[in-house]
Amino acid sequence: MAHTDKDVDTLNSFLRGEISAVETYRQAIGHVSDDVRRRTLEECRLDHERRVEALRERILQMDGKPAEGSGVWGAFAKMVQGGADVLGEGPAIAALEEGEDVGLREYERDANKVHGDLRRFVRMELLPAQKSTHKKLSHLKHTLH
Repeated sequence: MAHTDKDVDTLNSFLRGEISAVETYRQAIGHVSDDVRRRTLEECRLDHERRVEALRERILQMDGKPAEGSGVWGAFAKMVQGGADVLGEGPAIAALEEGEDVGLREYERDANKVHGDLRRFVRMELLPAQKSTHKKLSHLKHTLH
């Protein structure tokens, strides 16, 4: 099945979210001193980086132009960009989890906007990976107390 510009737009929307997630994790890691928590955040950042690469590859295969910038990803991205050095680990991790919530909702909401093999790619690769990072962050948040 031929892919449409709408398919490229939807994948680029996912891509912007993933790029933003990578940037946000990079910034958040600087606020976390606990080694175990830092490792978990690094794992999540790497998961998002893999999705960035997978999305870029798919968009290029469709002769599309991958987005280069990021969208705004949850409250944490805004706080960090506003100079959030005053944040502690707890608020940083809670805000990252909120970003994971947003990402999960976007994948679930927009998975059916793409067609054919792209829908399978979103449902079988991106969505399960997003659920996995969401679960890690949720677990991390609940172990803070």
